[in-house]
Amino acid sequence: MNPPYYATRRPSPVGELTLASDGQNLVGLWIAGQKYYLGSLPAKPVNDDSLPIFAAAGLWLEAYFAGKRPSPGELPLSPIGGAFRQRVWQMLLSIPYGEVRTYGGIARQLALETGKATLSAQAVGGAVGHNPISLIIPCHRVVGAKGQLTGYAAGLEIKAKLLTFEGADRERLLIPGRR
Repeated sequence: MNPPYYATRRPSPVGELTLASDGQNLVGLWIAGQKYYLGSLPAKPVNDDSLPIFAAAGLWLEAYFAGKRPSPGELPLSPIGGAFRQRVWQMLLSIPYGEVRTYGGIARQLALETGKATLSAQAVGGAVGHNPISLIIPCHRVVGAKGQLTGYAAGLEIKAKLLTFEGADRERLLIPGRR
């Protein structure tokens, strides 16, 4: 039997957010309409707004959307996923606020760390796309090789909005099909 999971919702400048917890740790944060919504949870969560982790995550999000730069390390995060995905998500946590990395760059770094000759950028993209703790584990900071905004489960408009909000150099970033 799976342990219970809990959820709450809160508004944000990028749409309604759903947060999930195992009772102690944050295990999910999804933006309304996001692909894989609640997908990492092995059981349907029970609505409960009273958990301390939800209060802490709410304060983190308020600080983030107020333009402060809270550290993901301020929250107990426990994303659910296999070893490869966990490693990719750890790498996302090292991307500084307002900066971006490419899928290929992360793949090369991970290949070096694991002693492999190469690693697929598409495999990294799959792990990034399945990140269950959006915003806090900053998957929006990963872009295509030429700076194109691709692969964001909550949509490219939200990815662009978050990167603009963080002050990323949007001159070098583009949404495919737009100038």
